[in-house]
This record gives sequence, C-alpha cells and structure tokens, in this order.
Amino acid sequence: MTAIAADLILKNGKIATLNAQSAQAQALAVWRDRILAIGSDSEIEGLAGRQTKIVDLKGRRVVPGIVDSHCHPDSHAISLLRWTDVGPSQIKSIEELLQFVKKRTSELAPDKPLLGFCFNDKKQGGYPTREQLDAVSNGRPVWIYRTDHHIAVLNTPMLTAMGVGDNTHNPPHGQFDRDPKTGRMTGLAREMAAWSLEEKFKDEYSVGEFETGLPQVFDLYLRHGVTSLHNSLTARKAIDAYQRLREAGKLSMRIGVILDGRDDSLVASYTHSRVRTGFGDEWIRVIGVEWCPDCSTSGRTAAYYDPYVGTPVPGEPVPNTGMLLYEAEDLIPRVVAAHKAGLRVCIEGLGDRGIDFALDAIEAALQAHPKPDHRSRVEHCCYVTPKILERIKKLGVVDSSATGFMYSLGDAYIDNRGEKAMRWMFPHRSLIDKGVPAPGHSDAPICSTNPWEIIGALVTRRTDTGRAFGLEEAITVEEALRAYTTLGAWAGFEEDIKGSLEPGKLADFAILRQDPFAVAPEKIKDTQVDMTVVGGAVKFQA
Repeated sequence: MTAIAADLILKNGKIATLNAQSAQAQALAVWRDRILAIGSDSEIEGLAGRQTKIVDLKGRRVVPGIVDSHCHPDSHAISLLRWTDVGPSQIKSIEELLQFVKKRTSELAPDKPLLGFCFNDKKQGGYPTREQLDAVSNGRPVWIYRTDHHIAVLNTPMLTAMGVGDNTHNPPHGQFDRDPKTGRMTGLAREMAAWSLEEKFKDEYSVGEFETGLPQVFDLYLRHGVTSLHNSLTARKAIDAYQRLREAGKLSMRIGVILDGRDDSLVASYTHSRVRTGFGDEWIRVIGVEWCPDCSTSGRTAAYYDPYVGTPVPGEPVPNTGMLLYEAEDLIPRVVAAHKAGLRVCIEGLGDRGIDFALDAIEAALQAHPKPDHRSRVEHCCYVTPKILERIKKLGVVDSSATGFMYSLGDAYIDNRGEKAMRWMFPHRSLIDKGVPAPGHSDAPICSTNPWEIIGALVTRRTDTGRAFGLEEAITVEEALRAYTTLGAWAGFEEDIKGSLEPGKLADFAILRQDPFAVAPEKIKDTQVDMTVVGGAVKFQA
C-alpha cells in the first residue's frame, strides 16, 4: 500500500489552529484540498514526498481562512463596473465632489447618468443639495449613494428621468426629504424612496457583468486572507454568475448564498422546490433567505425606541426614531413560510426597535415550527441592550454582528446615538460571556473588505479616528479572530469543514506578514497577508 505524500507542507511557523483547545502548531500538511495533518515540524516532515511543495514560514503566523459572513460581493461587482467611488478615500469635501461632478458629467453623453457610491456625509462635510448638483451636472442625471446604500441624493435631471416631481407622494416605508420652508424636494431620498427607483438600474444588469466584476471583488478579499463570503441579499443573476464562474474555473472563493427576500418569486422558487439551507457543496452553498426591515444608524434611519441626537438633516422627521420597511403582518408570514420550508431566516435589525421587530418574526416562526438548531440570524444586530441580549439567548438566535460599522462608521454612531449608547452597541464582551454566538462581518462595500481593521477594533474598541466606542466591551485577539473564522463557519452550518485548522477540514488559510497576537492592539489593523490559500491552492501571493 502506497503511503500518502502531502502536496504542500508549511513548516517552522506559528499556526493558530483555533480548534476547541486553541492549540498552536509549527507545521501543517495539505493533501488535495484538505488538511492532512497538523503538529510539530518533526511530526509533519515525514509526510513529504518527491513532489511535495515545502514553504518555510520562518516564524510567520498562519490563521484559518477568514469568513466574512455578511457582505455584498454581487452589488460590489456591479459598482466597480457601472458606478464611481465618490467616498472619502477619493473626495474630501462637498466642494471637491461638485468639482468632480462638473468634470465627469462634461465627459458623458447627454442621456448618460453619473452614478456615485460610498459617499459619507459625516466625513465629507454633509450632503450636497439638489441645487448644487444641478448647477454643476451639465444637464446630466446624477445619483449619489450614501455609503450605507440607504440614502441617495439625486439632482433634478435624475428625478425627472425617474418620473419624480415635487408633488410626488412618498412611497410606503420611504421618504423624499422636503425643504421645511418651501416644500420642495431637497434631492435626498430615504430607504424605499431610493430603493424603488434603483430597481430601474438593476433591470439593466446582466449575468455577464456579474461574471466580469465578481473576480475583481474576490481579489479585494483574498489579499486580506478572506476565503469565504456569505453574499447577503444575493441577486438571481449573481447566482447564475457564480455557477458559470465555477464551471469556468474562475471561482476563487467559497460562496454562501443568502437569497434576497425582496424577490418574492426567487424565494418562492426555492421553497416550492424544497431547496433547503445547506444545499450545495464546499464552493457554493445555500445559507438562507434575508429580509431588510431595518435601516441605517449612521444614516439616521434605523429604528430605535428613543430619538436620534445631534443635528438633523433638513427635512428629516423631528423627533426621529427611524423607520421600519415592513409591517409585521407582511413580514411574519414570509418568515414562517421560509422557515417551514427549511430555509434559515436572516432578518436585519440594527436599532433596539428594529432588533425586537426581527426577533418577533423569528419567534413566530419558531412557535409555528419548532426547530432545535435553527441558527436564525439577526443581521447587523447593533444595539443589543441587556433586555435584548436575554431575548436573543432565550430564542437561540445568532447575533450576526456588523462589526465593520464600529470601525468605519463609528463616529456617526457616537454622534447620532450619543456616547453612553455605545456601551451596548456591538457588545461582544457581554455576548461572549452570555454564550451568544456573534460572528462578525463587514457588509462590504458599505465598509472595507479588510477584516483586520475590524478585528483590531474589536480589541481596542476604537473607531477609525481613534474615538472610544464602549471600552467595556473589548475582547481578546483570539476572540476577535474567532468571530471571523470559527463563528463565521458555524453561522453557515459549515463548522465541520472550515473555520479552524484541523485534519480533514478544507485547506483554507492565510500566512500573515505580521502577527496580530504579538503586536500592540492598535497595530492589528495594519496586518498584511503574504499568502492566501483556498483548497490547497494559492489564490493570492504578495
């Protein structure tokens, strides 16, 4: 009988297995797409054969492949192809934005729109007005999406092209802001007022565009050691594109599909055919279905019991406690039906009122159809007060935590809700102590694809400008890393194949240039990756 020889061996390193014992190792062997063995250099060296590739880690740290358990690679792909980044990394102020719009629209055909994304009013000096955009847009339609994709600013040609005038009524669960003095639209559209109009763009997107853009998005993640994504609100054309990419050998990451609950016919096609959570394989797997009844804290639309603080935007409701995008009698039957059919439910809840609304629907589903290990998820799950924490624990719900918001949008959270509220915003110390699983995620492209910024923030509890963010809720480096590995895998019902480095599991891991366990906490965000391996194959190398 011929002994198995490893295809790849890593030696002389510091390997964080993140197994149940948090064991450390020196070496790791890969055979085909799986981990063959892990241990000391002397234990692994005997698995080398003539064809084995050997990597001397020279003391570098290895971690399991990172799982970003809620992000939007499909919409990100389209943004890279059709939209323009107008965020603070590109543009510093309203004045710069207006100069950019003037130049870019002068280069466009008369009927060609300028579509911008990632604008951040908190970092770029507020919102541009409709009149300001009209003055510089050369008659072209302009749409500027706030970074959260819950608020858009439109100029007059865009409003006209969309059939919207100053006398247009607000749609259900949305608002066109109006000047308190004149009653004229300011150009700012909230929630369904923006989303319903964006559908006209989405109809134009093709499967081919998703196929082109997705590999570009994968590269953004792979450079940071991310090997698996849960695609939140996956579009039906993206599901097609993922399968085509796999057939063409271009699927470089593992994809968890969370169906877009807003697409009723898509969800119905899965429930009627009894396609359940877990359907698929290690590359493309159905995670569940998601609905978005809650909104954006940084954009001042998420649902809270107490009003927002700080200066309201002109036209914003006063007092403002946010809004919900479903009525309970509309959402609950959808959730119950999906849960009964075997699709795990994921419901967005950010403010305390929004989280309670999501938990109401999950509780109704569990009462109608009890299931012990359901792992229903509240997505983002930001303001987890002690009362809500007890309810999450009792229901056995997953706190799918938008930890990326704490770092990238944290200043807006502090300004909009007040410093005292940060005590219970993403309270990971309390969640861990209570035994509530809380995987972390980026919600990219809302926030960065770089998980190390977020892992660092979970340890330091500091925003990207250094402001304190509920210091009592700081956790350890290992706990933060587990939120993006073991818990990310568990949130997808995949803990048996990924999330830790153990024999038999998928050979998904990253070799780091800096060791986040050894550097000062404020330096964790600067962690760089030398190599990312997916299924034993190198997918990124610095």
